[in-house]
Amino acid sequence: MHNADRAGFAIFCVAIAFIAFIGGAFVILTKAFPYAYLDNAYKAAGAVIAQHANDDLYTGTDLWRDSPRDDKGVTIDNEAQAYDGVTLYTSGDGTYANLIDMQGNVVHHWELAYSDVWESSPVGREPRPDDRMYWRKARVMPNGDLVAMYIADNDTPWGYGIVRLDKNSHVVWKYHASTHHDLDITPDGDIVTLTHEFTQQKVPDFQALAYPWLDDYLVVLDGETGKERSKVSLGDAFMQSPYAAMFYSVPSFATEDPLHTNSVQYLDEALSESFAPARGHPGQVMLSFRHPGAVALVDPDSGEMTWAMKGPWLGQHNARVLPDGNFTLFDNLGNFERDNRTRVLEVNPTSDAIVTSYSGNEEHPFDSGLRGAAQTLPNGNRLITESDGGRVFETTPQGQIAWEFVNPVRGGDKEQFIPVVSSGRRIAVDTLGANFRAELDTTER
Repeated sequence: MHNADRAGFAIFCVAIAFIAFIGGAFVILTKAFPYAYLDNAYKAAGAVIAQHANDDLYTGTDLWRDSPRDDKGVTIDNEAQAYDGVTLYTSGDGTYANLIDMQGNVVHHWELAYSDVWESSPVGREPRPDDRMYWRKARVMPNGDLVAMYIADNDTPWGYGIVRLDKNSHVVWKYHASTHHDLDITPDGDIVTLTHEFTQQKVPDFQALAYPWLDDYLVVLDGETGKERSKVSLGDAFMQSPYAAMFYSVPSFATEDPLHTNSVQYLDEALSESFAPARGHPGQVMLSFRHPGAVALVDPDSGEMTWAMKGPWLGQHNARVLPDGNFTLFDNLGNFERDNRTRVLEVNPTSDAIVTSYSGNEEHPFDSGLRGAAQTLPNGNRLITESDGGRVFETTPQGQIAWEFVNPVRGGDKEQFIPVVSSGRRIAVDTLGANFRAELDTTER
């Protein structure tokens, strides 16, 4: 090639590169075609890199925390104050659930690895390893069957499905979708839960919304087969309701995940009658939306959002309607005290007033930034799941701790890490079936 030809070829290459640069800048600045495809590919590549950049089990996942204490098992048991029963809990170190007695002894155990159920993630990708998964939520049936939800760390969508197991951990049915956070069981035995999916649905009134964005769905499953009965877009429910402004005003960090729905509670006729916003309309579901900072009612049949409210809570979970007409909320970050940021609130939905509030103190700090739950017991006590602290504890209406259980599992070379406990539930033994009760390991230890 002559020198003139080489020079011409070099100029041609520079011109092509310059045109490509100008074209790329135009696509990025105007978000014209094929911007969406390039942006999605960029985000996907970034997510994969982030997923593997810090994959240490203890420090690179949200399944383990620095252990705040050395004691293990039941540390407080005031028999005169505590509500007697067995406690079901799940732990961040595996896909299992334990049923323990008031002394912390395991009386029944269920366990099933994700790889024994499915070969891929719900969206078709290679699944996360089994040691990166746990059961986020579990509920036991009277006959000993267990409904459990698989969650994987460092993945989006991060839900991995629901199974119903018999008392021997054999699969009764399985539902493979990106289920997440919570589930409830209706009086008829159906399962109410949440799934989420990325969508490119345009929302002109939400200028800051990032695309694709993660929409949540309220799903009802047949309790006997695991088949979908209904599926409702909660993004649509919000946008088509009088409460749409709550959706449009989510914080800037949440523009890709504007809802982050994190709890479900089915309201039967009795709860609907006692809860003023649901009166005359049974069968709705009480929901908590973390990023709008709202709680709301949605009808799973019509998809209509009939009521919503915001309050002085931050990063909340686990909205639960009470028989007296109030509701409780696990307020993860609203206490604003160092190492003691969390509260459990009881709220009047008519006056918006906080009726009661439980927070920790110097002797018993209470801090769970990402998860948590509170179950109001028949005697008025509350069983509180402090997930990030790895403990489940029971408080009296006066704020005294009547019972406390600290996850006995530890990890790390100095046992300095504790797995999260995301699901704790007290169960009266006489509500379990006679055959299952007879098989519980209640041998004296």
